[in-house]
Amino acid sequence: MNTFAAPLIDYSALGPILIVVVAALVSVLIEALVPRGARRFLQVILTFGSLVTAFVWLISIRNTRVITGDGAVAIDGPGLVMQGTILLLAIFGAMLVSERSLDSMGDSFAPRASALPGSVDERELAARGHTQTEIWTLYLFAVTGMLLFVVANDLLIMFVALEIMSLPLYLMVGMARRRRLLSQEAALKYFVLGAFASAFFIFGAALVYGYTGTISLPEISESISATTGETGLILIGLAMLLVGLFFKVGAVPFHQWTPDVYQGAPTPITGFMGAAVKVAAFGALMRLLYVGFSGMQWDWEIIIWIVAILSMVVGSLIAITQSDIKRMLAYSAVAQSGFILVGVAASTAAGIAAVMFYLIAYGFVTIGAFAVISMVRDSSGEATHLSKWAGLGKKSPMVAAVFSIFMLSLAGIPLTSGFVIKFSVFAAAIEAGATWLVLVAVGASVIAAFFYVRVIVVMFFSDPTENTATVAIPSAFTTIALAAGATITVVLGIIPAPLIDLVSNAGIFIR
Repeated sequence: MNTFAAPLIDYSALGPILIVVVAALVSVLIEALVPRGARRFLQVILTFGSLVTAFVWLISIRNTRVITGDGAVAIDGPGLVMQGTILLLAIFGAMLVSERSLDSMGDSFAPRASALPGSVDERELAARGHTQTEIWTLYLFAVTGMLLFVVANDLLIMFVALEIMSLPLYLMVGMARRRRLLSQEAALKYFVLGAFASAFFIFGAALVYGYTGTISLPEISESISATTGETGLILIGLAMLLVGLFFKVGAVPFHQWTPDVYQGAPTPITGFMGAAVKVAAFGALMRLLYVGFSGMQWDWEIIIWIVAILSMVVGSLIAITQSDIKRMLAYSAVAQSGFILVGVAASTAAGIAAVMFYLIAYGFVTIGAFAVISMVRDSSGEATHLSKWAGLGKKSPMVAAVFSIFMLSLAGIPLTSGFVIKFSVFAAAIEAGATWLVLVAVGASVIAAFFYVRVIVVMFFSDPTENTATVAIPSAFTTIALAAGATITVVLGIIPAPLIDLVSNAGIFIR
């Protein structure tokens, strides 16, 4: 007779995840039990307190290397680095969400998401100063999913983490205060396409289980190594799993949601998604390939090559045609995913370190860039059309200069973090023999530099007109997030060695 044995769980190693998920559950109780007038203050305190506490806890367990939860969760060096990155980006992203000084109507979120856009009910709620405090509950659940996603060691936990991360994001995308219809359209597209991607992932997991008899990544690797003969089923399963993850990183041809969601979502959520979701998705992608399917490197490497090339070229070329700043940065994010995949294709310890370094630096550039976008406004709210930025460098030279730093970093110009991170992934790929892939990446970088520099030219080499936007004065929240993004971008471009040592010492994924 078989008896049930409770799995051994290392609660200390899972501390950061548990802290954030408990905070999310407390946030639900605040929404249910606390009077409306006191909710926002408590939610903000709870969010920042839990994220900072989780980060401090993570530092205290930085040397932990353990597989826990009956093999379902692997706490290792790369996982801890990416968890720390997610928490830091979430803290600065929460600062953007907290901003209430830039818009005369309040924060960036609709007073009630369920109200019909433009209705009398919505106008009355806005006039009374009604705030959508549920955003903080959704935010904490999304962070919980991300933290679990990067350490998931079996396909079921990975899928659960994917959904915990994604479902709150679908809702937050549709909560913009202004341009409500555009925001809701973006949320619907994100949800529908995300549901298809999730279906591909779970169907792929089922096929992999059918071939190997397990959902554990280390056991999948062992089964693949021990099995000879027909591999069609496992290849189809892996391809379906990759569809789900390529969707989350916004790689071509699974990028169609990216421009609409970046443009329609509230700008603080766009910045948070563009930074933290990419870290979580690439963390899960690397663990899937390096731990579960390391024995099939020759099969998935060609897929990574193709998707990387398509993402770099398509993202860079289409970004040139964009006249909206947020859509331009959306296609830029597609191209950046291609550059990161160059490091993934290396499939070495140096490649893992280079990808983590890239994700950290790119995350802070993204947070900073969208902090600036939230400050540039006209009478209708955020001024995201490029024509509104003409002459901004003469009206607000400091803000334009900071945004220029972010653009130069994304272009990979020396003395910014962007140059160092691209050099890192290219060097790792060349060392692994992917020289041709790097040559394509260099060509795509040259193309991408055009649309980044174009923004700088428009800001500094055009005269202000009556249509030129103004820069609103932010509160301390946005100021801190912007200063952190700019400082880290410059510091990593000049003295990157400490962070490079940190990610290099993180090691590889444990099995």
